Amino acid sequence: MVKMGAVEERQQARGAHKLSMMNRRTGSITGVSDVISFDISEVLLETEMGMLQIKGADLHVNRLSLEKGEIDLEGRIDSVQYSEVSDFKKGGETLLNRLFR
Repeated sequence: MVKMGAVEERQQARGAHKLSMMNRRTGSITGVSDVISFDISEVLLETEMGMLQIKGADLHVNRLSLEKGEIDLEGRIDSVQYSEVSDFKKGGETLLNRLFR
């Protein structure tokens, strides 16, 4: 059971969600709650504003601080897409279930 005060403190510590990108090569994101998946062509993050999917090539995480809710990326960024957390979990399937179809 999580008390409401603890959740509010965690959100204030992380701060607001912000996405900044420079020349489609580097990106800095705040308000990150969790890293769902990561590889060189896709990063999937849970943020304060919903799921954030970043696609590209040669993607690397230069810095990650879940305590502060911050991540810095580098690589060729081709697309950035937001969706609701509920949309991501719609099928009721876990990642492992989808992998072993």
